[in-house]
Amino acid sequence: MDLHILEHRVRVLSVARRGLWLYTHPLVKLLFLPQRCRCKFFSLTETPEDYTIMLDEEGFKELPPSEFMQVADSTWLVLSVVSSGRASSGCQATGVTKIAKSVIAPLAEHHVSVLMLSTYQTDYVLVREKDLPVVINTLAGEFDIYKEENGESVPVSHDDVSNGFLKPKAGERPTVHPVQSPQNRFCIVTVAPDTLPAIATMLIDVLFYSPRFPSDLLLTSSTEELWRMVRIGGQPLGFDECGIVAQIAEPLATVDISAYYISTFNFDHALVPEEGISEVIGLLRRRQESSS
Repeated sequence: MDLHILEHRVRVLSVARRGLWLYTHPLVKLLFLPQRCRCKFFSLTETPEDYTIMLDEEGFKELPPSEFMQVADSTWLVLSVVSSGRASSGCQATGVTKIAKSVIAPLAEHHVSVLMLSTYQTDYVLVREKDLPVVINTLAGEFDIYKEENGESVPVSHDDVSNGFLKPKAGERPTVHPVQSPQNRFCIVTVAPDTLPAIATMLIDVLFYSPRFPSDLLLTSSTEELWRMVRIGGQPLGFDECGIVAQIAEPLATVDISAYYISTFNFDHALVPEEGISEVIGLLRRRQESSS
C-alpha cells in the first residue's frame, strides 16, 4: 500500500453556535462556490457544542477572526492511504477499521497525536506538521510514502528525514475516556460536486436554519444502512493526547466492525452500524475496564 502526504496545510478551529451568523457568508462561499476561492480542503462538522472546521490555509483566510472562533495552535498535514493506485474505497463502509493496525496503532505507539476524518470514499489522518519525521520513520516499513508537490506524487526517502530522528521514549498509559451512544440514527451519503447547484438551497437550509435533514433529499447506498454514533470523551479531549483514536479503532478492527471516525475540536465520534451498536459499546467498555 501507499501512503500519500497531501499538499494541504490544514488549520483546525471551532466556531461557537451563537456566532454562526458571522460565518454564514464565507462558509457558503467555501461550500458552494469553490471557483471563487483557492481552498482545496474543507470540512464542516456540527455538534451540540459547536461547529468544527478543518480547512487549508487558503480557506482559513476567508474566515474573519472573532470572539466566536477558537483556532488550534498547530498546523496539520493530511495523510491518505492509497491501494492499487487509487484511494482505498473498495470496501467503502470499512472506514477507520482498515487502517487501525497499519497506521493508527503504530502512530499511537510512537506518541503521535492524530485527528481522523472519515468520508464516504476514504479516510484522512491528520498529523501535526512537526511530527512528520516521526510519522515517516514509523510507517516507512509498512508503506511506500509519497508527498504531493505541485500536483505530482514525489517518493519520500526514509533517509530524507532520519537525520536527527530520536526514537520516542515510552510514555504514560493513555487516559481511558468514557463512551456513550446518543439515540440519533445516521445515514452516510456522498454527493457528486456537479450536483451541488441543484440541492444548494436545501443544504443551506439544513446547515444554517432547519434542525432536520429532509428524508427524501439524497439517495444513500442501495442497502440504506443506518448508523449509530459512539461519542468519546466526557471532557474536551484537546490535541496533545495520543492514542485516543487507537483506543476505539483497534478493538473494532479486532472483531472486524466497520466504523467511520470523525474528530472534532472537543470530542471524537465513531459511526458504527446500527445493528452492532450494543456489541460495540460492550466491547469498548470491557476494553476500558481491562485498561484501568
